[in-house]
Amino acid sequence: MLEISEQTHLLEQKSYKYSLQDVAEPNLYRDVYPYTEIPKIPFNHRRVPIDMPKDIYITDTSLRDGQQSVEPYSTEQIVEIYKFLNRLGGPNGIIRQTEFFVYSRKDREALEKCRALGLEFPEITTWIKKLKMKRSEALRKYLDTIAMAFEAGVVPRCHLEDITRADFYGFVVPFVNEVSEMSRQAGIPVKIRACDTMGYGVPYSEVALPRSVPGIIYGLRHYADVPADMLEWHGHNDFYKAVPNASAAWLYGAGAVNCSLLGIGERTGNIPLEAMVFEYASLKGTLNGMDPTVITEIADYFRRDIGYDIPPGTPFVGDAFNVTRAGIHADGLLKDNEIYTIFDTKTILGRAPSVLVGKSSGLAGIAYWVNQHYAPDTPYDKKDPLIVSLKEWVDGEYEDGRQTLLSTSELEDKIEELTGGKLAAKRR
Repeated sequence: MLEISEQTHLLEQKSYKYSLQDVAEPNLYRDVYPYTEIPKIPFNHRRVPIDMPKDIYITDTSLRDGQQSVEPYSTEQIVEIYKFLNRLGGPNGIIRQTEFFVYSRKDREALEKCRALGLEFPEITTWIKKLKMKRSEALRKYLDTIAMAFEAGVVPRCHLEDITRADFYGFVVPFVNEVSEMSRQAGIPVKIRACDTMGYGVPYSEVALPRSVPGIIYGLRHYADVPADMLEWHGHNDFYKAVPNASAAWLYGAGAVNCSLLGIGERTGNIPLEAMVFEYASLKGTLNGMDPTVITEIADYFRRDIGYDIPPGTPFVGDAFNVTRAGIHADGLLKDNEIYTIFDTKTILGRAPSVLVGKSSGLAGIAYWVNQHYAPDTPYDKKDPLIVSLKEWVDGEYEDGRQTLLSTSELEDKIEELTGGKLAAKRR
């Protein structure tokens, strides 16, 4: 049968409707996932066209998936995180939704306090259950649950858990087709979330299902007729592919990617929300109202108020993400910050590049540190007598067997000694 596609506006062949294939035993894809070996990435050389939607969004699971892997947040912390998400997402609601648990009284109290703020974005959503039964039973149970949601006037979001290990055309597509038909009859949209629960997805072109992120998104768009604004990707970082997989999901037709602040989530974590803020800006050429300086505030809040330990080298949020220890790099910073920083981190994130003083800092590293901490009217050149004297002292420390970096207080005490207290460090 030939039909004009509502997505491509081209005449397309719709000759086959995928039917649910009930099976006695699950298809575990043991050739791809042998378990006692590293999972394989098979290619089938089928190309999927890039088809990024006009509007793409970020959704958040910091208070659901993220909270499952840390000590439970207090009600006050949940409210603060929600307000951060609102500010970061900006007036256009690029961070469109966030998920809440509703199991306990504390969960519901936090949800109501966030609702009372009257913020439009992110929209508050909830999350309920998983199923454990054979395919036809799961299909009926799920459809019954959706029918109940429709009766209550609720827009359901269906989580396709573990989609990168699922029988895509034997179950996923026919299942979603049933959901889509119910949605059409009820006149209520249904959101479909493709969940890469174990981080098995890969973003490369021409990879075979079930591991192909482009193939999954294409299949849901073209064989299950899921519109882009109803399609969402949720990924984990077990194989270091959370961010590229999320980007691929956008590029190949998903309207939203589901993330967690700082990537906090089960096992190796989820897609870091802050990463996708920058990915959005890179793909769209604009932040579209998002305020990335809030990312630094969020990182500070997690360290200070929640007590979460952020690895120092974590992009955008780690203490050392724009810090250098090498003297040669510090020499570049003295000449022009653009030489050794990824972008203007002070303007975009509110964090100026900095250096740590240690064995390999050199004159340039020490000069940069002094200029940053003391901000004299005339910056010190690396050949200034003060810088030379500090360098001699630093070298002596390491010649005597020191292994650690120089602390701020040690450097300040030495500078006070060398200058007779004539310099005062600026308050930061």
